[in-house]
Amino acid sequence: MKTKVKFVNPAKVYKMIKEELDAAYFDVMNKGALIDREHLKSFEKNLTKFVGTKYAVGLNSGYDALHISLRAAEIGYGDEVIVPAHTFVASCSSIVNVDATPVLVDVGKDFNIDSDKIEPAITHCTKAIMPVHLSGYMCDMDKIMKIAEKHKLIVIEDACQSLGATFNGKYAGSFGLAGCWSFYPFKILGGYGDGGAITTNSEDVALFATRMRYNGEDRHTGEYHGHGFTCLLDNLQAAFLDVKLKKLPEWIKIRQALAEKYRRGLSDLSDLLLPHYNDLRRIHVYQNYTLRSKQGNEFSEYLKANGIEVLTQFRKPYYKHKGLKLEDKGFPEVEALSREVCSLPMNIEISEQESDYIIATVRKFYGK
Repeated sequence: MKTKVKFVNPAKVYKMIKEELDAAYFDVMNKGALIDREHLKSFEKNLTKFVGTKYAVGLNSGYDALHISLRAAEIGYGDEVIVPAHTFVASCSSIVNVDATPVLVDVGKDFNIDSDKIEPAITHCTKAIMPVHLSGYMCDMDKIMKIAEKHKLIVIEDACQSLGATFNGKYAGSFGLAGCWSFYPFKILGGYGDGGAITTNSEDVALFATRMRYNGEDRHTGEYHGHGFTCLLDNLQAAFLDVKLKKLPEWIKIRQALAEKYRRGLSDLSDLLLPHYNDLRRIHVYQNYTLRSKQGNEFSEYLKANGIEVLTQFRKPYYKHKGLKLEDKGFPEVEALSREVCSLPMNIEISEQESDYIIATVRKFYGK
């Protein structure tokens, strides 16, 4: 069946803010400002203001942000890093690729790491915790920071899906040594190509990341400070992101309004577990509207068959892929949610008619 509702529609967003994006493009091109120029510096400055940190460093992807942050924290061979068993594989891979050992922990009903299961996983080799704020909703950072302080552990936040989310009024990406961001096109702040960033209050981390993203070179002195990488955020992407960042507060309100519409339209369906949580400390920005259906694939395939693009990410937990060579210790909550997970279209470009159709189709599946 022809798609009736796209999961996201980047072309439609472009048309919504075409004049501003085109102006940014022509400003970059007319100046020939392609690498590490004023647009990148402007975006980094505005990102620090938004998140509430002293520094931001633009990188090529969310993975690069995680990888560089781990290296900045001097995490490597012999070290263990606690990470949730339900997340995009990049979280875990960044740990493996600095020669450290990922220690997987089960998650809670909100899809985030179960903070009560962190302390039992700590050993004498544990050096860091990597909480992942999934779908626009933060982990319990009060508990996590207390555990980290008690055991003298580093916290590196994988905040790639939660720009704008808060815990007790403090923004994601401002709690740990580093906050890691992805600007992949489908993210809440998406570019027109890949991109990422680190936010931090540590001058040392910011300086390390700034050098390592450009082959280890200090661009002011020409001195090399180590064998680095090529993972600088493209200046053109930074210009586009800077335009969109200014609109993000307004766009978050649109997402929250759509989430509330879903809640009103679907909350009487007992076989659905909706992503609305009774924790007043946390503000959900709905990067994704990820629910759980007891009917699993039958539910998601029905929506697809009726022209609704949905996301069933992590249907197979990453630790079950043999090529990754990870230990499956058994994670009951991950196993359950992986069978049931389904993300409905959640974006600022969706029309009233489209969201009405989604709700009606879901209700039709359940005979309502």
